[in-house]
Amino acid sequence: MKPLVIVIALFVSLSNCSKSSTEDKDTTNNPQPEVVNEVDFWLTKSDGSVKISKQNIVLAFSDAFNNYATIEVNESQKYQTVDGFGFSLTGGSAEVINNLNPEKKQELLQKLFGASETGISISYLRISIGASDLDGNTFSYNDLPSGQTDLNLDQFSLAPDEENLIPLLKEILAINPSIKIMGTPWSPPVWMKDNNSTVGGSLQSKYYNVYANYLVKYIQEMKDLGINIDAITPQNEPLHPGNNPSMYMSAAQQASFIKNALGPAFKAANITTKIIIYDHNCDNPNYPISILNDADAKEYIAGSAFHLYAGDISALSTVKNAHPDKDVYFTEQYTSNGGDFAGDLKWHLKNVVIGSMRNWSKNALEWNLANDATFGPHTDGGCTTCKGAITVTSTSSYTQNVGFYIIGHASKFVPTGSTRIASTIAGNLHNVAFKTPNGKNVLIVENDGNSNEIFNIKYNGKWFVSSLESGSVATYIW
Repeated sequence: MKPLVIVIALFVSLSNCSKSSTEDKDTTNNPQPEVVNEVDFWLTKSDGSVKISKQNIVLAFSDAFNNYATIEVNESQKYQTVDGFGFSLTGGSAEVINNLNPEKKQELLQKLFGASETGISISYLRISIGASDLDGNTFSYNDLPSGQTDLNLDQFSLAPDEENLIPLLKEILAINPSIKIMGTPWSPPVWMKDNNSTVGGSLQSKYYNVYANYLVKYIQEMKDLGINIDAITPQNEPLHPGNNPSMYMSAAQQASFIKNALGPAFKAANITTKIIIYDHNCDNPNYPISILNDADAKEYIAGSAFHLYAGDISALSTVKNAHPDKDVYFTEQYTSNGGDFAGDLKWHLKNVVIGSMRNWSKNALEWNLANDATFGPHTDGGCTTCKGAITVTSTSSYTQNVGFYIIGHASKFVPTGSTRIASTIAGNLHNVAFKTPNGKNVLIVENDGNSNEIFNIKYNGKWFVSSLESGSVATYIW
């Protein structure tokens, strides 16, 4: 005999009512039809006891009335197409992943980038052009002795990334050849800056064309290695010059650099890599809007990128509404070594994944993919509290942190090329819906309330009933 599967509380009530009137009757010749599952349900609980686990439960659409709150999914209302979900593959992340023994490393890469039952199918990576603060040391691809310059970039070299980042990218591309990659500089070579330092300072206008050619050269040489850079931003966090490395770049400076140097250099070299501006917090939407208001700069720009260490995620819609012909992107948010699983899962799903997507973002990226047990490597002055999705604890072991599950609830089920479709917010049930290229519907739901919620998910005039504990996250596929 098959085990009885309880679908919803309503069906339990109905079956109990039915039993009293039929228990004395012989039903052996009148078997009830088996309820066929129509919806796959993957769950992560806020207490971490269940993590991206497919639930053995039957969910079937019905038109039986109930009074539960309803999330309605409407595929006729379409929004942006999705480029992908993922992380920043910092130089430090590459280093610690490469420290794993070959067998364990391949296991991890398949789990991160593969499409197996245990994989989360990461579809988008952000990498640094030169060092980020989560490299073991600072570097650019054109470092020179003090006082020297190299206007023709004769000494340009990707050598600093040839030991860890580039080989690992090639291994990742072997698993997922279509993964999208964004490149972002934390600082240009210091000889181009007005303070000759990796920290702060600004790009001297006399070097705008040289730096534009530096970025062209980077894209071309990466392409020669089989690594296609889909997009770049001109500067990571241009209003945060205190990191190491970092650089200050005002909106006026960024507009001038793009329209007078970077855009024309891309055009001359037939570079199709997207230029995405800003790449900083949601508290200053006027920065990207002011650049896009400059028609000469705008013609070269694909969109604007955001972080959420300040401001509100709705800033993406503010910029999108001001310039509807340009895209928006969400490129960084970190989880801290002082955070807890429940709080991070809840906040990041609500804001980074669901929030960014409901505000037109083409992607949703968390910060570093991996670190060691001491939250390194990092530069002197770089982030000491950034917790990767993976902690590599030895050459033969690693742990999966909350970031793995934050992104996994989207990346595993919403491939590149999916389209966001309409879904209604029902009380504390924050959600976002997609139609995948193969015609599947995907709905991600986070219960932002303080108690268990029972609710309907309605689609094409019928609905099924599900429930989520406080702070838990579900992905439904049908």
